[in-house]
Amino acid sequence: MNDVSSVCTGRIVVLVLPEVNLLDLSGPVQVFHAAAHLGGVYRLEYVAETGGVRSAQGLELAGLQGLAETRAGRGDMVLVPGPQLTGSDRLVSDAAVRWVRDAYDAGARVASVCTGAAVLGEAGLLDGRACTTHWSLTTAMRERYPKARVREAALYVHDGRVSTSAGISSGIDLALSLVERDHGPELAAAVARELVLYLRRDGDDAQISPFLRYRDHVRPAVHRVQDHLAQNLDTPHTLDELAAVAHLSPRGLTRAFTSATGITPLAYQRQLRLERARTLLTGTDLTVEAVAARCGFRDARQLRRLVAETLGVPPSQLRTRLRPAG
Repeated sequence: MNDVSSVCTGRIVVLVLPEVNLLDLSGPVQVFHAAAHLGGVYRLEYVAETGGVRSAQGLELAGLQGLAETRAGRGDMVLVPGPQLTGSDRLVSDAAVRWVRDAYDAGARVASVCTGAAVLGEAGLLDGRACTTHWSLTTAMRERYPKARVREAALYVHDGRVSTSAGISSGIDLALSLVERDHGPELAAAVARELVLYLRRDGDDAQISPFLRYRDHVRPAVHRVQDHLAQNLDTPHTLDELAAVAHLSPRGLTRAFTSATGITPLAYQRQLRLERARTLLTGTDLTVEAVAARCGFRDARQLRRLVAETLGVPPSQLRTRLRPAG
């Protein structure tokens, strides 16, 4: 399993830097806060060099813990929202850089939003890693951190225990991705719906999660059916049963579902099951037979056939081809 999500204590320590951009801070924090209320194990702490910090937008943030009194270690996540950089050689303070480096060395995961990547770069955490930042800063990132593999066409990038996101609102996408890694796509989808988000995903991903796709509509009846299918993947469903969940006739459900999502309820259910199977096959040591049972397939043979048809992976290479490189 990718070590970004192999250990999760649920503690998120947010490093609040001077001139922090408010959306860089509030966007991902709101995602983790919502995830905690919906069943995810997250608790937020806020640290800074001083007890108060002024944001780039002029809002004073007070009551922050000091760096010296806060340590982040194995299983914790350090989140670095982006500050408004001045363009000087001294991008961030030495104390903040050392604190982030110490947290990583102690086993913490580290994630940055937008210009927060500069802190990771100064700490040497981007050397040899794929990463991203705001589109206007990618050239400067390559020049200042020549060992980093800076990607321009990505909303966010995970590389080991280091995650980076592009500009401003993409911190929300990064946070949703981390929630999905920690707690599964169902919770990430529930958070997105709670926050009324139109979901965007990394265009470089091999597959866009259907748990997060097809949710950019405002049809409550269709949302109820989507939630029901996502929460009961291992259970067979009839159109009559799903229609009852939606409080529609079977014909009315099919028409409403297809109008809202572009696919039928049966096709949507199949995509959910295949995505969950892919997640289990790449992230656990369960047998193919056990994965098939958990995802509602008749048997491993049916799962292998559908994976071959939809993903182009021969049955004999089911695990090796689905596992991420590296």
